[in-house]
Amino acid sequence: MASTVQGLAYQAFGLQIFSEFPLPELPLAVGPGLNGSVAVIRGDLAQRWQAIPKITPNVGVLGTEVMFEAKGKAVYSVQDGIRITVDPVAGADLDSVRLYILGSCMGVLLMQKQILPLHGSALVLNNRAYALVGQSGAGKSTLASYLMEQGHLMLSDDVIPVIVQDGQPLAVPGYPQQKLWQQSLDYMGMNSSGYRPLFERETKFAVPVHDRFQKEPLPLSGIFELAVSAENGPVTVQPVNGMERFHTLFNHTYQKAMIDRTGVREWHFGMLASFMNRLPIYRITRPQQGFTAPQQSALIYDTIKPKTEEG
Repeated sequence: MASTVQGLAYQAFGLQIFSEFPLPELPLAVGPGLNGSVAVIRGDLAQRWQAIPKITPNVGVLGTEVMFEAKGKAVYSVQDGIRITVDPVAGADLDSVRLYILGSCMGVLLMQKQILPLHGSALVLNNRAYALVGQSGAGKSTLASYLMEQGHLMLSDDVIPVIVQDGQPLAVPGYPQQKLWQQSLDYMGMNSSGYRPLFERETKFAVPVHDRFQKEPLPLSGIFELAVSAENGPVTVQPVNGMERFHTLFNHTYQKAMIDRTGVREWHFGMLASFMNRLPIYRITRPQQGFTAPQQSALIYDTIKPKTEEG
């Protein structure tokens, strides 16, 4: 079905994406997607949006279809893990319309395909993938950018697709762009004038990372949750143990509010439970003030060193 779409074929999130909308952030597809194909099409959704049962004023769900409205931008429909329909508002900025396609829509679609979408950044350390997760403001972007400055490749930013292959979690590449706040750019000594501001967020920018992008999936070997302490103490790292691992994975699932609404609770529970004893999780706590990415990186290197030395 997707191959009938009149548009370009891109690749991201392990998907071959046939889109009627230009998606210039994405590389062109060179073959079938590891996780299948998706069609992104333009369509009139007014009647369906009015009729679909609403679970919030901006979100509706009926069977295997999830619809949502981004005010002033577009109405979106995500169906069966294979189709995204977009109905832009007249005169809407297509850059902002596209952000929802690559963010919220893809998060829901991955869940429909029973692919775990983690909310964070994934980087390559010693030929393995490690995820950085945390609440907004925890410093994920700054730490990821610092690690990239040290020569490490980025595998995904914002949405990290995770599948299970041969019993092991595998992190799948997103696309070669990082979203950085002005503060992160300042810390890294980067001039924001060369980057495109994201819609309505003039202090957050789209930063291309084509030359620092990991294009192939890698084993996901650990997760670091970033936390901020109100006290001006040292940067610390501690393992997350027991059921707290499950809650950490749940809390950092992208679009977690849609788990029950899309009927994937049983799958999601089983997916997270399968990671309990095979995916190390750590919590890095930093003080609220100051640039501590070098100290955080040193703790990460020290933490994963035994694993890398083993193989």
